[in-house]
Amino acid sequence: MTTKYTTDHEWVNIEDHDAAVVGITQHAQDALGDVVFVDLPAVGSSFAMGDVAGVVESVKAAADLYMPVSGEVVEVNEALRAEPALANTDPLGQGWFFKVKVSDMTEFDQLMDAPAYDQLVEDS
Repeated sequence: MTTKYTTDHEWVNIEDHDAAVVGITQHAQDALGDVVFVDLPAVGSSFAMGDVAGVVESVKAAADLYMPVSGEVVEVNEALRAEPALANTDPLGQGWFFKVKVSDMTEFDQLMDAPAYDQLVEDS
């Protein structure tokens, strides 16, 4: 399994270890409502696991975007910056936020798999 989830409702796919893809889950998108703005991290910025790496603003609220694993941002989704609604229409695809070069692959093991994340959402 190459996609894992955080308790803060981010997902990370490490299929490409040099550019793991990060975004928000469908549950986060549903809770936020219509996304109107995203503040993405700068390419070249490094973050530790759990650091705030950006902000997602919707018509309902603003929410911090947390780094699911430690690493350096190697790419941001400029299409999302131009069209924040991609986070609503395709949060697990074209609505991705940024890509990160993971510095500690063992952190991936601390995240939830899909069944564990589904249980977290169901229990909340």
